[in-house]
Amino acid sequence: MRKPFAVAAAAIGLGLVAATAPPAAADDTEVTFTITGGTLTIDAPTSANLGSVVSGTTSISGPMGAVTVTDDRGLLDGTWTATAISTDFTTGGATAPETIPNVNVTYSPGSGTHTGTGTFTSGPGGIINVPRVAFTGTDLVGDNTATWNPTLDITIPDGTVVGVYTGTVTHSVG
Repeated sequence: MRKPFAVAAAAIGLGLVAATAPPAAADDTEVTFTITGGTLTIDAPTSANLGSVVSGTTSISGPMGAVTVTDDRGLLDGTWTATAISTDFTTGGATAPETIPNVNVTYSPGSGTHTGTGTFTSGPGGIINVPRVAFTGTDLVGDNTATWNPTLDITIPDGTVVGVYTGTVTHSVG
């Protein structure tokens, strides 16, 4: 009875040897693929209405609505800076009494929310007669977003006439 067991053990042993033996021939294939980066964009409200004040009031203030930076570039150690700048606010024929100069427009980004990995910082705000930092993303890894709701504070000069005043706040990112 020992012979069948010895034959079975020998057969199993041969199978293991055959299973671990190197193939007669082999060839490797190097496989590659590419991940391409997307874009860096900024999206701001098309319009914002700060409300109304009566003649003689010295300022008006209000939120503009959500501004969002979307960074789909997929970078390692990426950065971006969003800025804001304003035109003058005018009504009628844009004469001096119908103009609120952009030096009277203060931008406050406030705090924001973000997704992704990195450091996200709201800017200091300030008068936006020149581009001012609104928000930054630094030490970014992969895709990310940041959203904030800035507040505008507009000082109304003495002698400003009644009317619907319109100006443009431009947000940029780079």
